[in-house]
Amino acid sequence: MSRSIAAALRVPALLCALLLLILPGPAIAHEGHDHGAEAAPVPAAVLPRAESVSERFELVVVVQGTDLVLYVDALATNAPVAEATVAVMTPEGRRKAVAAAPGTYRLAAPWLASEPHHDLVVGVSSEGRTDVLNLDLDLPAPAGPPAAGIPAAFGPKASDLKMSDPKASGPTAAAMALAGRLAGQHPAALAAGGFLTGLGISLGLGVFALARRRRSGQILAVLFAVLFAALLAGAAALVLVPVGTALAHEGHAEGPETDTPVTPAMLSGGVLMERARRLPDGSVFVPKSLQRLLALRTGLTAERSVTRSAELPGRIIPDPNASGVAQSSVGGRLAPPESGFPRLGTRVKRGDVLATVTPPVQAVDVSDMRQRQGELDQQIAILERRVTRFERLSTTGAVAQTQLDDARSELGGLRDRRAALDAVRREPEALVAPVDGIIAETNAVAGAMAAPGTVVYRIVDPARLWVEALSFEALAEGSRATAQLGDGGTLQLAYRGTGLADRNQAVPVQFAVEGDGKGDIKSLRLGQFVTVLAPVGSARPGLPVARSGIVRAEGGSLVYEHVSAERFLGRPVRVAPLDADRMLVEDGITAGRRVVVQGAELLDQIR
Repeated sequence: MSRSIAAALRVPALLCALLLLILPGPAIAHEGHDHGAEAAPVPAAVLPRAESVSERFELVVVVQGTDLVLYVDALATNAPVAEATVAVMTPEGRRKAVAAAPGTYRLAAPWLASEPHHDLVVGVSSEGRTDVLNLDLDLPAPAGPPAAGIPAAFGPKASDLKMSDPKASGPTAAAMALAGRLAGQHPAALAAGGFLTGLGISLGLGVFALARRRRSGQILAVLFAVLFAALLAGAAALVLVPVGTALAHEGHAEGPETDTPVTPAMLSGGVLMERARRLPDGSVFVPKSLQRLLALRTGLTAERSVTRSAELPGRIIPDPNASGVAQSSVGGRLAPPESGFPRLGTRVKRGDVLATVTPPVQAVDVSDMRQRQGELDQQIAILERRVTRFERLSTTGAVAQTQLDDARSELGGLRDRRAALDAVRREPEALVAPVDGIIAETNAVAGAMAAPGTVVYRIVDPARLWVEALSFEALAEGSRATAQLGDGGTLQLAYRGTGLADRNQAVPVQFAVEGDGKGDIKSLRLGQFVTVLAPVGSARPGLPVARSGIVRAEGGSLVYEHVSAERFLGRPVRVAPLDADRMLVEDGITAGRRVVVQGAELLDQIR
């Protein structure tokens, strides 16, 4: 039986030998790559480029076909320099570049193909000054023809494989050709084909062995050999699928980025839009063309004398000298004026009638008023006849003139009293605007009953608003503060006063909103919550950075430093609040660094 088992196991042994012959090792490295220590990361640019800086400008030159595309930015702010004069010293003489976009210039350069290295001298003139920048531009050598016998789908380039002789023969060449053909097949088809092929071969050999030696003890050994050979064949098919990738260098499974062809879809306005990427050292490579789209702006860090700020909760309140309410002094029924009730947001002037209130009159009061009116009407009629008689007699001297004047005065008083009773029933109370401003709140409904003291209208001047904050620390009188809105806008605040009574274990502090901030004062609402940043303590030296340049990261914060024209490096920092627009960097960077102050969040998303 031992001889039969050994004979049955010869099948998988032969298959293993075949696999060892055709399969390579773990991976075949590129020529000159021993997988040792990696060199410093270099941005894998799509096109050849060179960069240079001067006292005012930062210049990047990109080769696009037979043209030079020159990107000119301000060194400190990274803003494109528009309407500049850019001239390049070429083998054909001095040539002026043509503006293609703000800060982007183009120059035809047919002389680039003459040699692989060029020393460029570029002059940039702007605002009456000229800066001269020197660049070393190196062009890549033209790629050679692909090696014979290696399919294109096998790897990125035939030269990446260790095959010094493309006409080599023997087991190695046969294995390479077989691997190249298998690499182009679908993985599922290879696995199924390998499994079925191995299963068919093993079944045939097993039946042949059973036919010659009809021993039941050999059945288990033959079946074991069949199963082992089939599984081994399927595994071999799966292993052969990624051979084309394994033979290439790690990171080149899809071909090197420098060999990416330029397609019309990659062009935007005639300028190549290259791809940004995060490099192995953690820095971010962003081509100048993409920096234009992201609107990346930088600022130069400098040490200044700053005062630490405390964040206080606050809300918008009206200025007591520029706001007021219209409320009823007596209870009554509301009615609109001739022009109707003013709607919300309507601008009114002081003295404008906003609504009327008609006091209700009870039935008993109506009866008393009618009785009083009747008495007054009777007295008025008597006095009118008396005055008429006195006027006739005064001409004859029978009645003194003083008696006539007294009668006339008494008649006038009775008429006034009678008119007042009519006014109580006919004329309602008018609600007028106490100040100039805009209707901020209204409770006016025609026919509604208003109790005494009911606020019918609230009028506010939107240009004169205050902020009330709660502080747990004493603020210096006359100190200035800033407020941050929910949409990112800021307000400049001027100190107005501090309360002496605690409110929720805090002291209320009031500030006046000034109009030189970045927030729209007209869009503020009464009761709107804001974050007030008020200075506390004494001034000290510090490094302020714009809040928009601080990126929240895992475990802390970071800023992106502009280390070169197209490379940004994230640096962890420790920050503290300074005001609504700036943060105080306590550790992580030093003065004189260019950090991103606009577009840092977009830059952090690049992977």
